[in-house]
Amino acid sequence: MLKETAAGVYVISATPFQEDGRVDDVSTDQMVEFYRGCRVSGMTILGMMGEAPKLDVGEAIGFSCRVVKRAGGLPVVVGVSAPGFAAMRTLSLAVMDAGAAGVMIAPPHTLRTDDQLAGYYDQCVAAIGADVPFVIQDYPLASGVMMAPQLIRRIVTAHPSCKMLKHEDWPGLEKISVLRGFQKDGTMRPISILTGNGGLFIDFEMERGADGAMTGYAFPDMLTDLIDCQNAGERDTAHDLFDAHLPLLRYEQQPGVGLAVRKYILMRRGAIRSDAQRMPASKLSAAARAEVDYLLNRLARRDTRAAGLAS
Repeated sequence: MLKETAAGVYVISATPFQEDGRVDDVSTDQMVEFYRGCRVSGMTILGMMGEAPKLDVGEAIGFSCRVVKRAGGLPVVVGVSAPGFAAMRTLSLAVMDAGAAGVMIAPPHTLRTDDQLAGYYDQCVAAIGADVPFVIQDYPLASGVMMAPQLIRRIVTAHPSCKMLKHEDWPGLEKISVLRGFQKDGTMRPISILTGNGGLFIDFEMERGADGAMTGYAFPDMLTDLIDCQNAGERDTAHDLFDAHLPLLRYEQQPGVGLAVRKYILMRRGAIRSDAQRMPASKLSAAARAEVDYLLNRLARRDTRAAGLAS
């Protein structure tokens, strides 16, 4: 079960597809082994990078159960955000029965006030059960929903089953400091804070009190190395590693085309057999692919993990 002490890299997993749009079971197994080889602390599936809205409930359950089984005890968090609570409950109960560590829930874009948002999470817990550990996904750039630290504290206080915040506010460094301040003064119990945004701010997020990353960058092993350096007090080494990857991190974080970039690199790294997305999808143009190859070749000068990946 997911705990408030969770730390490290919970990689946001892609969902592998075959060229005809079917979920690729062979690539799914291959991808899980790749992530395990990157020393991740856990996996998060069916997030925004996982093309979750493109799967029906049966596919989502089947994919989740396969990942959980293949993960062999590695904690797996499943995104269960849905327009209605019936689908959320069905998916949540199925994946928890299969051995998932917890679920992740993002607020719908229609909510604006703190009371509306707090009430929504009250209803979510009522739907999935108070015994199901859950993650608050705070991603205002995608959802349009702003969640102040005081609101997050309110949700955490109301629901002991809330174990983690996936923090993707931008800029968000001060939010981390405020939340850790709440914990320090005793007004909020400790929770895990893992950060997203493709890893663009992980260098300073760790220094502000984040426990790690929950993102889909195609080099999750770099993120584990960086976090190890930060935890060991090797600040300059961590920042040097981050700086080497920053051009690719930035390129990969582009709205729309970012998933295509990630899947292309994951394919080149041998994590998946194809970079196919389920429609509707954005594809890399020849010019974009050449730019990614250029960035990989430049990265290889400072990190051998990128060597030989360009097509």
